[in-house]
Amino acid sequence: MHRIEASLLIPGRGDPVVEGVVVLDGATITYAGPAADAPADDAAEVSRAAVVMPGLWDCHAHIFGLRTMDFSVIATEPLAVRGARCVGDMQAALDAGVTSVREVGGLGVYLARVVNEGTVAGPSIYGAGSVLSTTGGHGDIHAIPLPWIADLNSHGEVRLADGAADCAKAVREQLRRGARVIKICASGGVLSEIDHPIHQQFTVSELQAIVEVAGLAERVVAAHCHGKPGMMAALEAGVRTIEHGTYLDEEVCAAMKETGAILVPTRTIIEELLASGAAPDWAMAKLRAMADTHAASMALAHEQGVTIAAGTDIALSGRELPNSWGRNGRELPLLVRAGLTPLQAIEAATATGPLTLGPQAPQSGQLVAGYAADVITLDADPVADISVLADPDHVIGVWQGGRSVKTAAVR
Repeated sequence: MHRIEASLLIPGRGDPVVEGVVVLDGATITYAGPAADAPADDAAEVSRAAVVMPGLWDCHAHIFGLRTMDFSVIATEPLAVRGARCVGDMQAALDAGVTSVREVGGLGVYLARVVNEGTVAGPSIYGAGSVLSTTGGHGDIHAIPLPWIADLNSHGEVRLADGAADCAKAVREQLRRGARVIKICASGGVLSEIDHPIHQQFTVSELQAIVEVAGLAERVVAAHCHGKPGMMAALEAGVRTIEHGTYLDEEVCAAMKETGAILVPTRTIIEELLASGAAPDWAMAKLRAMADTHAASMALAHEQGVTIAAGTDIALSGRELPNSWGRNGRELPLLVRAGLTPLQAIEAATATGPLTLGPQAPQSGQLVAGYAADVITLDADPVADISVLADPDHVIGVWQGGRSVKTAAVR
C-alpha cells in the first residue's frame, strides 16, 4: 500500500482538489480525493509532493530506434541495434511522466511484450504494428527499391496494401502480431519524398475494408491525414482518430463531432523540426509550407468543440536529439498555445488518451478508484504554468502499474 499526499490533486478530468491523497494498492488506485476523507493506514508507505496527477498518455508516437529523420536508414540499420536503442527510449518516456503510449507504427508491438514481462522498464504500449500505406503513399519509403519495402513488413514497420482484399489481409497481419490499434496513411505526408500532403491515398472502399476488419477484432483505426479529402473519406469509413489534421475546416470538424472522432494534432514534431531543421531538405520545404495552417487548424478544431488528445509524433532515440523520446511533455504547452486551458491540455494528455483506443481502452488516465495506478508527482503546479510538464526534471515521482519507476521522496 502506498499513500501519496499532495498540496494539489489533478484528477485528469474535473476540478483539482486542494490537499489531496491518492492511495495505491498494487496495480490499482483504491482512493483519490480530499485528504480529509482518505482512509487511514499507519502501515502505508507515504510520499509527499506539490502535485499528484495521472501519468501522461502520448497518443501518437513511434518506437523505431532511429537517430535520424531520414527513414531510409530503416532498410540498412540492423534491427537489433534499433531495438537496443528503444530500451533507453522507454526509460526516457517514464522519466518524462509518460506511463502509456499509443504507438502508431514501429516496434511497439514487440517492446510491449518485454515491458509487460518486466524485462524492460517502460510505459504501457498499445502498438499498431506496421503502418498501412498504399504503394507510393506516405508510408512507402520512396528512396529505396520497392522490393525492400516488403522486407520491412517482416520487421513490423510498414505494410503496403492496394485494393480492398489486400487491405483486409494487411489488417489481419497486424492483429496476428498483437496490434491494439490499426494505423493507416489516408493522405500524403511530410517525411515522404514524392507524395503531396493534401492528396487522398486509400480509396473509400479500401478504408472501409480496413475499418471493418479492425472492428471485428474490437480495434479502431488511426488515420494519418493532412488533407481534407482523405479526412472526409476516413471519417466516412469510420476511423476513430485523425492524426495531424492540417487542412481541416469547419466541415471536417462537424463530421468529427458527428462521428465522435478524436483529433491528435501532434504539434511537437512540427515545432521540433522547424527549430532544428533536422529533416531532409525536401521534407523541410513541405513542413514550412504547412506549419502555420496546422497551427490555425488546431485552434479551429478546439473552437469547434472537437475532442483533442495529446500526441507528439516523437520517433528518435537520444534525448539530445530533436523529436526524441523524453521530450513528450512538450505537446502540452503547444496545446495551450492553440487555445486550450492548462486543465484542458492535461485532460487531453490523460483522461482522453484511452478513448483513442476504442474498445481496447484500459481504465487509465484518471485518478479514480479502480483505475490503473499510473501516477506521477510534480514539484510545481502545471495549472499555473503548463510548461512544468515539458521538463522531466519537474517530474519527481512516477508509478507505472503501481510500481515506482522514478524515485520520489518517501518517509
